[in-house]
Amino acid sequence: MEFDRSPGSVAVIGAGWAGMAAAVTLAGEGIPVTVFEAARVLGGRARRVTIEGVDLDNGQHVMLGAYRETLRLMRVVRADPDRLLLRLPLALRFADGFHLRAPRLPYPVNLLAALFGAKGAHFAQALGAMRFVARLRMRHFQVVPDRSVAELLDAEKQSGPLRSHLWDPLCVSALNTPPARASAQVFANVIRDGLADSSEASDLLIGRADLSRLFPDPAAEYVRARGGRMLTGSPVRTLIKDPLGFRLDDRPERYAGVVVACAPQHVPPLLAAFPELAAAGAHLERFEYEPIVTCYLRYARGLALPAPMLGFAGGIVQWLFDRGRLGGEAHAGLVAAVISGAGPHEEMSREALASKIDSELRSALDALPPLKSWQVIVEKRATFSCRPALQRPAAATPVRGLALAGDYVAGPYPATLESAVRSGVRAAGLTLEGMRARPP
Repeated sequence: MEFDRSPGSVAVIGAGWAGMAAAVTLAGEGIPVTVFEAARVLGGRARRVTIEGVDLDNGQHVMLGAYRETLRLMRVVRADPDRLLLRLPLALRFADGFHLRAPRLPYPVNLLAALFGAKGAHFAQALGAMRFVARLRMRHFQVVPDRSVAELLDAEKQSGPLRSHLWDPLCVSALNTPPARASAQVFANVIRDGLADSSEASDLLIGRADLSRLFPDPAAEYVRARGGRMLTGSPVRTLIKDPLGFRLDDRPERYAGVVVACAPQHVPPLLAAFPELAAAGAHLERFEYEPIVTCYLRYARGLALPAPMLGFAGGIVQWLFDRGRLGGEAHAGLVAAVISGAGPHEEMSREALASKIDSELRSALDALPPLKSWQVIVEKRATFSCRPALQRPAAATPVRGLALAGDYVAGPYPATLESAVRSGVRAAGLTLEGMRARPP
């Protein structure tokens, strides 16, 4: 996206992936940027944590080859995706023997080969799944009226291993919302761009480095190199506008534009001084949220999973990641077990949850070494609950020079890193447009 150069400076509130995408876009256009972040570590809800001296993530994330804007901005800030991400053709391997793999062939041949070659699925189920995708394409991937993913899959007669090992896990992983209450329209958008596009779009991209190093940290260096400022440990609680510009709390500086890119539950208080934004604030206050639990378990160094990412069905664990394959010697024997969305695990203590996860892994995997240590990380508000027909606020606001950014703003995708990055780029453009349009 190209912008005219515009005088004035911009404040970005929040240094998650959306905020840093906005900051990089603005800095690249020669705009002085100041980024305010309440935490000490950049990345927001996708950031680095340090456990036993090892840099890991607050939650295990998987990207897709369809994350084109994320990959583009990584290259802009010199975070080489080819070095920092493990790229795998779509391959879903489960501990119970189910295995689906898409060959590197053009669509739809790659999807046909994956479905009909899936180990553990019958021919009739594969044919039904392909017809399901074909019917979505014929309807231009529009689900009208929107309904739950479970209702859509029931209507399309999706059942058996391909439902339990492909469609349901895809819904929970992408939308972080159980199929019984997830939006079928957003799910269809994910299928359209992730499975029914080019073969590269369905590639799985798994970080070899921690989430902050993948983009937020190099993005900060990019901003600083262009005269911008990164202020960590600097929360912003109030936002006001006077004839000279925007002010943040009682700070003396004024800004010609502001991108609000903090977590959605923190946005309404920032908008309180703007009556014209009451509707956006009210929408966000009605949001419901879904958790993500990541449990890191360190076993003896001889541990090796049959795949870098291994699926589980029928228990608490949904996905298991072999961090030793991804992070090198410091991660040897370390796995990350992921549980997306709400469920009975929320009622368990962390110690009981870690014990339960270890038990499930031992039941599914042969000769698991002794467990040496564990750490459970719970993001209670990891994402908004992606419900049917959910009304999400627009990035554009009636306040000139003020835009919203985040994975929660209106758009075709659920709360993903790609959604956050795209919103940041969009918010930067809107802010610049507002600054250029201000009266003399």
